[in-house]
Amino acid sequence: MSSTDTCKRTAEITVPLAEVLAHTEKLVLEYQRKATMPGFRAGKVPLSVIRKRFHQDIRQQVVEHLVPIAFRREADAAGWRIVGDPKVTDIHFHEGSPLKFKADYEVAPEFELGEYRDIEAPFKEPEVTEADIDAHVEQMRVQRAEYVNIDPRSVESGDYVAISLNSIAGVEGEPVQQDEMVLHVGGEETMPVFSEALLGRSPGDEMDVEVEYPEDYSQQRLAGRQVTFHLVVKGLRRREIPELNDEFAKDVGDFQNLGELRDETRRNLLRAREQEAQAAAKTAIVDKLVDTHEFPVPQAWVDAQIESVLQLQLQSLGTDGPVDLSKLNLDWDKLREAVGPRATREVRGSLILSRIADRESIEVLNDEVDRELHRMARNARQPAARLRMQMEKDGALGRIANQIRTNKVLNFLFENARKVAPPE
Repeated sequence: MSSTDTCKRTAEITVPLAEVLAHTEKLVLEYQRKATMPGFRAGKVPLSVIRKRFHQDIRQQVVEHLVPIAFRREADAAGWRIVGDPKVTDIHFHEGSPLKFKADYEVAPEFELGEYRDIEAPFKEPEVTEADIDAHVEQMRVQRAEYVNIDPRSVESGDYVAISLNSIAGVEGEPVQQDEMVLHVGGEETMPVFSEALLGRSPGDEMDVEVEYPEDYSQQRLAGRQVTFHLVVKGLRRREIPELNDEFAKDVGDFQNLGELRDETRRNLLRAREQEAQAAAKTAIVDKLVDTHEFPVPQAWVDAQIESVLQLQLQSLGTDGPVDLSKLNLDWDKLREAVGPRATREVRGSLILSRIADRESIEVLNDEVDRELHRMARNARQPAARLRMQMEKDGALGRIANQIRTNKVLNFLFENARKVAPPE
């Protein structure tokens, strides 16, 4: 076996002649029991005829059966931590000789775990000001605004216009369609191309609008695409925002007055900002751990991470469940070049976190998995038992446990980090 500074290895393996002959003879007898040939009773075809008639089939089955057994036996004896399936080449199989082959494979990396406590992490306890609360409550008011019809006229800047929208080019799969949506002409939240197209129009007018979306657009289905929409002006609206008083607080939720609404808003904002600040600190910690732990990563794991990222992107485009990537015309060499470095860092980070979990005896309890399962079931609005059955079928319960374990490790690292003020 040869070894390099990567996870790739090569082994030359020999299957003893006695083992080859024994399995060959076993297959010959099986073929004899099943074979039916003219002039012979079932199961009574001479072995010499069987060997000659089914020579190629028996030979292929000997290789298919003995090669993986021999490889696994060699790996177990040597203690190789195999990743993925080996690539078998240079098969030498001649009558009266042992079976020989070469196997190219990858092994899990071995590395020394460096220091992971007292890592410097940017973190500042978040604050929520009265102005923050004012802005958030004002946003609630705007979200609960009602749009009242006004008399038809030409659209002017600042108007609220009800339109129907349907994509007619540039979108894969189902078209983007809205029977009625209200746009604020000239507003900051409205793309200028829509405002320009609507100015001067009147209810009943129809038009096609070509929109070029930036690469970082929030909806990945539209990001980086040039999409043509067909618009119909349905009418003009006047926005009426509810008054800010105790009645508004009662309408928003289970609040007795505006003061209770503001208190809850403060708590929610603070909790969200704490989560965001901690997430940024944890990301920085993992980045530093990856930077200080240099070791090779199996390409099989990197490819699996790339595939996972692609599946998430496809799901964000509205695909129903996992997609068979082998059926897509993907250039894996370009994908590895573009996404490979990031995927490699993510795999290396996962391995480091797993090693820390082992060192610190961080484990996942069944109750923790059950709580997460019930939370997911509530969000999906389906019975927890049904979701569990589906996840057991898909092998997803293990992934939930792994994610919980990872989160516990990240919390441990954050608690033991040295917090410093983040850059302004």
